[in-house]
Amino acid sequence: MLTREQVAKAQSIAREYLQKAGIVLSPTEEIEVADFGLNDLDNTGLQLVTYVNTDRVCAKELVLTPGQTCPEHRHPPLENGYPGKEETFRCRYGTVYLYVEGEPAASPKAQPPEGVYTVFHEIVLTPGQQYTLLPNTKHWFQAGPEGAVVSEFSTPSFDESDIFTDPRIRRIPEIAD
Repeated sequence: MLTREQVAKAQSIAREYLQKAGIVLSPTEEIEVADFGLNDLDNTGLQLVTYVNTDRVCAKELVLTPGQTCPEHRHPPLENGYPGKEETFRCRYGTVYLYVEGEPAASPKAQPPEGVYTVFHEIVLTPGQQYTLLPNTKHWFQAGPEGAVVSEFSTPSFDESDIFTDPRIRRIPEIAD
């Protein structure tokens, strides 16, 4: 569980990274802080801004501090016939190490924090590079030593339906007063 102080600090740092990437937020845009219920935000966590999430499209900014990792998960099909989220990651600042299903890297550049990680096919994204994930693809990603800002463009996002490989993870953050 995150404290309000931890959230405020993470939001402030995320604003600095967004500024480095040349991304301007409106005064009303909120930065969500997710620690995935593991209480280890520096290692397993993510700061994100959702611009739009309609029944057709979603756009977000993802901010990771140096070495911070978004844990392994997938976006499954839903009972209503939705095939799962397809998403494109475009690196705006720093370096992001993205891991997906496929031939594992011989010497992965990222080291996952404590948890369950099973896919190690490595894609390295630097500013201007992008990668598209098909629905229901296992993936995880980690920022390089300078941190990272990644724009996500996708079909509708149902974060509460994501399936994480590590059963301890809770996607929706809990914040204590």
